[in-house]
Amino acid sequence: MTRRVQCVKLGREADGLDSPPFPGEKGLEIFEKISKVAWQEWLGKQTILINENKLASFDPKARAYLAEERTKFLFEGNNDMPEGYVPPSN
Repeated sequence: MTRRVQCVKLGREADGLDSPPFPGEKGLEIFEKISKVAWQEWLGKQTILINENKLASFDPKARAYLAEERTKFLFEGNNDMPEGYVPPSN
């Protein structure tokens, strides 16, 4: 049976993640409060942030920035895109 959570991001009950996305307290909080759909939305936004800001995953400042943006996106409802971002045309 699929695990259900009351997703903070979506504001409704939805399928939960299969496991915490990473170790530690924040990973557990995401596991308990964020749905699969919202997590996939975050991964898409994270990719945009990495590409638009030319971030390196090994840079501690970049990691801190992404952690801050993740919290804003998942828990505070901030959906702002990076300055100058132009979505791809289909």
